[in-house]
Amino acid sequence: MLHLNRRTALASLGGGLVALSAGTAFAQAPAATPAAPTGPFKLDPLPYPADRNAPTIDAETMELHHGKHHQAFVTNLNTAFAKEPDLAKKPLAEILANLSSLPEALRPVVKNSGGGHANHTMFWTIMGGKGGEPTGDLKAAIDKDLGGFAKLQTDFNAAGTRIFGSGWVFVVLGKDGKLALNSRPNQDSPWMDGTPVLFGNDVWEHAYYLTYRNRRADYLKAWWNVVDWSKVADRYAAAKAGTLAI
Repeated sequence: MLHLNRRTALASLGGGLVALSAGTAFAQAPAATPAAPTGPFKLDPLPYPADRNAPTIDAETMELHHGKHHQAFVTNLNTAFAKEPDLAKKPLAEILANLSSLPEALRPVVKNSGGGHANHTMFWTIMGGKGGEPTGDLKAAIDKDLGGFAKLQTDFNAAGTRIFGSGWVFVVLGKDGKLALNSRPNQDSPWMDGTPVLFGNDVWEHAYYLTYRNRRADYLKAWWNVVDWSKVADRYAAAKAGTLAI
């Protein structure tokens, strides 16, 4: 029979505890997070500090919306196009306008994530302002085509309230050269019809829930306070010239 003295027993026990501790620490070590796939689609930084639109839109909502939700669309696009790099060389507006010509397996992710990328890229750009009213050629077009700014706000907010579930409400430049309201479900985009978007508002709950909870109508009304009309006017000019990207 093997006899262990006290010193040997303690040494053996200590070694076992060290090994057990090391094994436990190794087992509990967090797995490395896979790097997001890189590719042709990029998420640009917000063009202003995250708190620029507060209190209308709080900084936390802006950070989560941009850094999590929008980033997910970009990541999904880069993953989907990894095996079709030549297709991704086209401008996103052109890809969306020719959705039906894509390989069938690509269409759902381009519809959802491509539309989401286009919608959100526009969204960040036309905010960060101080509201007020449009001026110049843009104001003239709103007066002529949409019955004036006050009517536009009323009709736009009503359209956003009517959307069941998630979606967007946009002002677009139609093929007839006139401005029009355009509501879409989910992340659908007017660019899928080849229709340029001047501006729009996101009525998914993640766009407003931290501040407004379920009061979408209050969010829609307040949102006009942060529109940058100079940026919208730039988009209008580019749309008329046929040079507007997403």
